[in-house]
Amino acid sequence: LCAGLIGWRAYRMAGEGKRIGLYGFGAAAHILAQLAVDQGREVYAFTRAGDVAGQQFALRLGCHWAGNSDDLPPEKLDASILFAPVGALVPAALKAVRKGGRVVCAGIYMSDIPSFPYADLWGEREIVSVANLTREDGTSFLTPEVAGKVTSHVVTFALADANEALRQLREGEFEGAAVLVP
Repeated sequence: LCAGLIGWRAYRMAGEGKRIGLYGFGAAAHILAQLAVDQGREVYAFTRAGDVAGQQFALRLGCHWAGNSDDLPPEKLDASILFAPVGALVPAALKAVRKGGRVVCAGIYMSDIPSFPYADLWGEREIVSVANLTREDGTSFLTPEVAGKVTSHVVTFALADANEALRQLREGEFEGAAVLVP
């Protein structure tokens, strides 16, 4: 639920543009990609370099393009949403969006953002962050028109196997989200 809600809020903050980039194709992005595709948007998925399985998963979910997080998309994007907690992706996402585009940082935490040339921000590009969810986010997401169109891909792990779940997450060994059960 958290992944869907944070993704939904970030998506709404990204605006109405047609081309949207998703950096970090995991729990939140795999939900959001389905919603955006259903709404007629072109979704560009960015994964860890060499994560061919993650890129193929994104394409199976209807993404227009999938590539490495250090690649530029074939078209300038209207907005990008960063789920990956990697500060170095902020300048990369800025380079991928058009003038007037927006980069939404949707993680709870992120490594430091390195310095970058002002030219990458110039042109009225914006960087915003998601901090909290609202009741309205929840009620608008949990409708048949929105959440009813999503198929969550989950892998369950026993709570005692949490470290293994984290390892597999880091290595990109499963699609979608990990769920810990008691």
